[in-house]
Amino acid sequence: MNTAALRELIHHAHQHEAATGQLLRQVANQLPHLHPAIHLPDADAKGALTRFVAAYIDLVPDLLDAAHAVAVEAGIESQIKPVLKIAEHFFITPPDILADHEGLDSLLDEAYLAHRLVEEVNDLYIRHFGRPLIPSNTTVASVIAHQLIGETFANHLDEAVHKAVDELLDEESFELASVEAYRDRIASPHTEAAWKRWPCLSRQLGVGLELEEHEA
Repeated sequence: MNTAALRELIHHAHQHEAATGQLLRQVANQLPHLHPAIHLPDADAKGALTRFVAAYIDLVPDLLDAAHAVAVEAGIESQIKPVLKIAEHFFITPPDILADHEGLDSLLDEAYLAHRLVEEVNDLYIRHFGRPLIPSNTTVASVIAHQLIGETFANHLDEAVHKAVDELLDEESFELASVEAYRDRIASPHTEAAWKRWPCLSRQLGVGLELEEHEA
């Protein structure tokens, strides 16, 4: 994994934001149009949402590194690494639909692709193993990011994610001996403990969905 390149891109995007305030202006313009289910702190809604976007982006390299490490420990690196490399590739060489974007608001699109890719892999593993490979808690964060990106464009990004997963993880991927061996180890306390340090991103930053609160 070449997440050092991702970190460098993110660093430059933060510098771009510090010089231009582009994301902050975009967030300010979007605030009046956000879905009412998105809950923001009353005192500093614009700041909270800007910090949320930055943290959602910053999380991607750490998430990919940790996912790769868990895949290696689980003995399924050969199946998972190509999928994680797609998420990495989205950053380094974005799809044509992300061309000509710059700054943190651009990386929000690419971070959404990466997070959604991990979520799709999780869905496949839940179907086959009854639990996720990566119990990362970013689903609510991705719902909020989807809203910030915009329904139409976010749906295009979702289509790109589905195509990538369909091409790399077919049914045969789950019939290999290494995967069967992992099936026997999937409930390992060591594997589960490795992910307990990942709290819910949106709750951490005080940004969430009212639906969350009703279910709590």
